[in-house]
Amino acid sequence: MSKENGDRGGTPPDRIEDQLKGKTLQVYMYMIKRKEAVGVREVQRDLGFSSPSVANYHIEKLTQLALVSQDEYGRYYVVQKVQVGVLQAFVNVGGYSVPRLLFFAAFFTTMLVAYLALNHARLDVFAVGFAVAGAAAFWVETVRVWIKRPVD
Repeated sequence: MSKENGDRGGTPPDRIEDQLKGKTLQVYMYMIKRKEAVGVREVQRDLGFSSPSVANYHIEKLTQLALVSQDEYGRYYVVQKVQVGVLQAFVNVGGYSVPRLLFFAAFFTTMLVAYLALNHARLDVFAVGFAVAGAAAFWVETVRVWIKRPVD
């Protein structure tokens, strides 16, 4: 199994789940989005940490979890992408993390608009009601997941 698909390289999944939260998760998400090796001071500056030692502490936690490695220049890069906790609700699209439910919300909304446009003369109140309820439920859940996202 490849590292991309969840092979933890010896680190138990529950340990990763337990350790990958808060500022450590914030550093991990930052490194994933950067898609290139980063230095400790760069992480500290971009994430607004009080000192390089705070950034280094969280990078070392990621290194111990075998999620991050160091190159020959002392810069760090992601070697393993994992989907734990809140990350399971997101998908990366063009360098951005978006809630998976966004696609369902957009689909149901599009279908509702298409139904209204094509059947405006003879609307079925039950069909419109179910479509509105489905679209609304997906939008509410999408917003709830978005609020819980790791902030950069």
